[in-house]
Amino acid sequence: MTISRMPLSYHGLEISQFIAGFWRLKHWGMSAKELLRFIEEIMDLGITTMDHAMVYRSEAPFGEALALQPGLRKKMEIVTKCGIRPAGFGPLGAQRTNHYDSSAEAIIESVEASLRDLRTDYLDVLLLHRPDYLMDVHEVAEAFARLKAQGKVRYFGVSNFSTAQFGALQNVWSDGLVTNQIELSPYRMEALDSGVLEQCATHGVRPMLWSCLGAGSLLNPTDAKGQRLLATLQQVREECGAASVEQVVYAWVMALPSRPVPLLGTSKLERVKDAVGAVDVLLTREQWYSIWEASNGASVP
Repeated sequence: MTISRMPLSYHGLEISQFIAGFWRLKHWGMSAKELLRFIEEIMDLGITTMDHAMVYRSEAPFGEALALQPGLRKKMEIVTKCGIRPAGFGPLGAQRTNHYDSSAEAIIESVEASLRDLRTDYLDVLLLHRPDYLMDVHEVAEAFARLKAQGKVRYFGVSNFSTAQFGALQNVWSDGLVTNQIELSPYRMEALDSGVLEQCATHGVRPMLWSCLGAGSLLNPTDAKGQRLLATLQQVREECGAASVEQVVYAWVMALPSRPVPLLGTSKLERVKDAVGAVDVLLTREQWYSIWEASNGASVP
């Protein structure tokens, strides 16, 4: 099957219904040719949106693969992130402390490095990776404006921001943020009560979701919560005729009215094919809440 495209926000950018996440790329052990083949295969399924970050160290190997078939660039959307400065970052590993840096200088420096490593002259979406307690939203907006005017970044968003942090930047960035990439899974449901999803819906932007499978806590549970969830997910899978538990999980998150876009972090084509099948899985409200109940450990009040 081939999945559809959808607007990420009111601002006009279209993306695929699922996003390919490359945060584990450096552990996949793929050659540039093997990675290119994987990229072409997932694009054949309709997945055209590719997620990176400077801190993932995924951009350079992805750029090497893309250089083998440069024509693919115009057929995909590249998302990357900036703002995390790990210890050892910089010339001769000069930085001693993990920290965040959303200064204009750091944003622009990171974008230039991303463009170089990805071997492209523009980014479709740039996200601030984590909230920076020292962030000056006016300085950030000025950096965004400069990068957009130069044609280096088309759209801007954030990742892991609270409603207040999103709102503060949204209020000064005239073009409007296009997403907030957050963690959400049946195992980690905090976002359901944080107001982030409602804020995205209000502003007409789709949240991107990372770790929808709970980093293994759903498929290979090691605690009572995970075991309850897996049992319920299996029951719902049988009831709705889904091909896998993973499909039920993706259908569960995509049922939210903010219309989230899940990230897939696998290098296995068969798992990607299975995941995209979730677009045909429809859960009843009772099934959706049975999964919520299994995670919460008690029914709704």
